[in-house]
Amino acid sequence: MPNAATHVDFYVLKSTEPSARLHFACRLAEKAYILSHRIYAHTGTEADAQSLNDLLWTFRGGSFVPHELVEPGRLPAAPVTIGYDSNNTGEGDLLINLSKQTPSFYTAFRRVAEIVDRSDGCREAGRQRFRFYRDQGCEMKTHQIG
Repeated sequence: MPNAATHVDFYVLKSTEPSARLHFACRLAEKAYILSHRIYAHTGTEADAQSLNDLLWTFRGGSFVPHELVEPGRLPAAPVTIGYDSNNTGEGDLLINLSKQTPSFYTAFRRVAEIVDRSDGCREAGRQRFRFYRDQGCEMKTHQIG
């Protein structure tokens, strides 16, 4: 079912470094947290979720972004939650998608942030997600990040 109420921002990074996506996700989560939003970061694997969790503690000196990993059966207390299981939909104002697939629960969020780097696999997966969101009637915008 189309959800024109969901706005999707594609952030296209110039970097091909895998860590660039995680660093940008930290910056985005910090900005949204400062604006009092609730954020759910969705990764493709448990290892990626743990990497993002660790990086949020150290990505920028002086920064504090309260966050936690999603645990099944437990309501999250932090404004930023991180998960990887497609059944773990999280909740909030912003979905940061770091998975290669479009999360089936994306319509539960008003905004979705898709972070794409310049590596071939990431770009192709990003193009597929772009086409999917477009076909669903989502409002979209692309941002080139230097």
